[in-house]
Amino acid sequence: MSDEILGGRRKALEESFFAKHNEKLRRALHAQEAAKAKKEALVAVSGIRDDTVLEALIALDIGADTVAALALVPLVEVAWADSSIDEKERAAILTAAAKTGLEKGSAGYQLLQSWLEVRPDSRVRAAWKDYVTALCNTLGSDARRVLKETILGRARRVAEAAGGFLGLGSKVSSSEQAMLDELERAFP
Repeated sequence: MSDEILGGRRKALEESFFAKHNEKLRRALHAQEAAKAKKEALVAVSGIRDDTVLEALIALDIGADTVAALALVPLVEVAWADSSIDEKERAAILTAAAKTGLEKGSAGYQLLQSWLEVRPDSRVRAAWKDYVTALCNTLGSDARRVLKETILGRARRVAEAAGGFLGLGSKVSSSEQAMLDELERAFP
């Protein structure tokens, strides 16, 4: 009789162990499927297929719904170059966001708003650099030139927004110029 009881207990313990193990495997599989779906959605909106770049973006919680905000990173970085964002710079960034189709209330707009309140981590700039390099690799030389001119032109307009003292001197500070130069080097 005791062998029957022990055998039944052993079987119950094994079933419990395997049920827990199967649940763990099921969760891992679900997480893999969710990550794959995120990556596929990001590929669809960005055109980028480089796994390293895609994984870096996903690690920063940049997905298909927020990738539009990534295009505005250079503007945000230039605005923060002087350690604070001026109201004119903020207005220039929000105007650029509207022109790029980033809608108020969207996840991308909310992400942009958070970057305007608190300077983004340097990993965001690094991810943007990887993003722009990968994007340029999918474009022809004319399209790359237009992309570069568009992005750097918008960033320069943000730098010039607060512009000089009483209209005198350079409209772009040395720290903003340094950031513009760094952003330009990101283009292959």
